Amino acid sequence: MASLAKQTLSAGDIKELPKAHVESVAHETFKVSKLTVQPGWKWSECIKPLVGTDSCQVAHSGVLTEGSMTVKMDDGTEMTFNAGDTFYIPPGHDGWVNGEVPMVGYEFAPVEREGTGPWQTKKE
Repeated sequence: MASLAKQTLSAGDIKELPKAHVESVAHETFKVSKLTVQPGWKWSECIKPLVGTDSCQVAHSGVLTEGSMTVKMDDGTEMTFNAGDTFYIPPGHDGWVNGEVPMVGYEFAPVEREGTGPWQTKKE
């Protein structure tokens, strides 16, 4: 059985990526990441060169607290997420920040996914 736990995001794993700042902590069964993504960020321009796939191949779930982001699936389906929206984004997508306000959001992922995903810095 899991035990009661608490961690501070700013004391966890911090990654600086092109136009993105990511703070993450892993608990026993899940990982929480705070994403601060700057205007002008686009997955296909900023992260694709680091991971080497044509589109993001990781599912995401979480909530946006500030700003706006649009996601385009490989099949052409598009959806915009705004502050206050929760999201589930399946694998096979591109995404970008809308406007001149940074996008801030929180993502929740199974801990076994640690080391993979949109914020990784090396090819699999």
